[in-house]
Amino acid sequence: MTTPATVSSGDAGINRRTTVSAALTALGIVYGDLGTSPLYTLQTIKQICGGKISPATLIGILSLIVWALILTISIKYCVFVMRADNNGEGGILILMSLLGAKWSSRGRWLVIAGLFGAALIYGDGIITPAISVLSAVEGLNVATTLFKPHIVPIAVAILLALFAIQSRGTAKIGAFSGPVMMLWFITIALLGISGVARSPRVLTAISPHYAIAFLIHSGWIGFGVLGGVFLAVTGGEALYADLGHVGRNPIRTTWYLVVLPALLLSYAGQTALLLDHPNLTGNPFFLLAPDWAVYPLVGLATLATIIASQAIITGSFSLTRQAMQLGWFPGLRIRQTSSEEYGQIYVPLVNWTMMIFTIALTAWFGSSVRLAGAYGTAVSTTMLLTTVLLYRVMRDRWQWRAAAAIPVCGIFLTVDLVFFAANLLKIAQGGWIPLTFGAIVFLLMTTWHTGIDAVRQKLDAMTESTSEFFDRLSKNKIPRVPGTGVFLTRMAGSMPPPIIDHVLQIGALYETLIALTIVFEEVPRVHSAEHIEVLNLFANFWHITIHYGFMEIPDLHTVLEQARDLGCPVDLNEAIYFESRDQVVRRKSDKSIMRWRLPLFAFMFRNSLRISDLFNLPPRNFLQIGRQVEI
Repeated sequence: MTTPATVSSGDAGINRRTTVSAALTALGIVYGDLGTSPLYTLQTIKQICGGKISPATLIGILSLIVWALILTISIKYCVFVMRADNNGEGGILILMSLLGAKWSSRGRWLVIAGLFGAALIYGDGIITPAISVLSAVEGLNVATTLFKPHIVPIAVAILLALFAIQSRGTAKIGAFSGPVMMLWFITIALLGISGVARSPRVLTAISPHYAIAFLIHSGWIGFGVLGGVFLAVTGGEALYADLGHVGRNPIRTTWYLVVLPALLLSYAGQTALLLDHPNLTGNPFFLLAPDWAVYPLVGLATLATIIASQAIITGSFSLTRQAMQLGWFPGLRIRQTSSEEYGQIYVPLVNWTMMIFTIALTAWFGSSVRLAGAYGTAVSTTMLLTTVLLYRVMRDRWQWRAAAAIPVCGIFLTVDLVFFAANLLKIAQGGWIPLTFGAIVFLLMTTWHTGIDAVRQKLDAMTESTSEFFDRLSKNKIPRVPGTGVFLTRMAGSMPPPIIDHVLQIGALYETLIALTIVFEEVPRVHSAEHIEVLNLFANFWHITIHYGFMEIPDLHTVLEQARDLGCPVDLNEAIYFESRDQVVRRKSDKSIMRWRLPLFAFMFRNSLRISDLFNLPPRNFLQIGRQVEI
């Protein structure tokens, strides 16, 4: 028997040095959404305030933006949340897994928080490309009204092209995304400096006094403005989600040295422009630029928003794989698009689903200002749930005392709750869309998990001890025929139903019998040399357990070669692989799965990816056995 698998250490990746290459990678992967927020944030706030804003109000709004970026991004995410990695990987599902909470235990509410937060990322994912690309293309209106009737068709064409190229991989986009985003941040910083130079008084907004004064004296309208201010921090969750791709140090360094200064200058410059021209109409971001620079700026903004959209699309792909391998999604077809970059994958169903909803939202809302009404509800909820989970991590994993954890998380929770409440005002304006989309994804995830648990409980009741099984083989003189039979099944100390059924139906058993169990650990990766456990239970009956991390793509043929080297006599060329293709049906006396969920689970179960496709098995040596399972 081999040593059980251990998880791989992510220390080298998580603590990688900040080189120029790593910094450009961070800019290209992490900061697309945050970096393009200046395109629409102040424009949206101006619309909320009725078009004309007093100087005192402008300084107060800028102060709110400054301190939202400092508290939420610079402190909460960069200092605290990014410490909560799991072998170098991040994301709200990682935060949930760190706590070890189970769906069937008292910690179910932690699982619900993690799952719902993850589900809402899909809701955010269908809006981010739409609002980003629309806001960039709308810059053409600053130069001429000629393009005004064609803004939506142009944006739709760009989005269609973006989703269409996903199947070819993202290597080409990734190759230039870092330098493009660096150019973008330099550009918006220079434009911001030009605005600040005309009205330096905007620099007083660094004092939180102005933010507090605005909230005290603005009344109900101030609460609505907070929903617009929140647009400045959307994309903050990407710092944590992309932790494994980039590393903690490059993300932090580029934020403090490049991204934060550029964003603050951009918002300050736009505010200065509005102070000097209170009756200004149009997007202050593009109006900062001189006339000759508008078209190049629109082109650069479009590239930046494409990169921002690309990041949320690929992030959705990675999240889907994590959810699948942690048992919260049915098997979906996943294609690796790069032999060098592990994180570059393509999930067709997710890609086309996101494309349909994104295009529909773009055409329906028709402008970035209107779409901003639907943006923020999902992100603010995810950020709130992240803080809740972070508190439990501080207490349970980091062993912080309540006296330390409560004040820290209390500040973050207060900010999150204020933004969350402000975004609730957007529900009637379209904020219900990402929340509904996220709720649907959450329903699918919990239905799948509940149904799979019910199926497994049923199958566990149909098992037989190995000693009883082989005694019965000897007593009934069941012949062992030449060959190798590999049964893909869960096995926990007893003989699984597929092997029992095979003997009953066929009346014979292969000479070499292998029960193959695949275990996905709640860690990103498992060392390649420690993927496998091999145990010889009886004569020529082997139990092989293969361990994978939830970020890994299984290749059973390769791992079985390791099993052969460890003494298991498996003939890879002649081995026959067996898998049960179950059909779930209702049993009236069993309430293990809610009645209304069964049709939904049965549909997902029936259409989930075949094991042979998921695990790279040779089709000619694969047999699928159908049967009904009552739950």
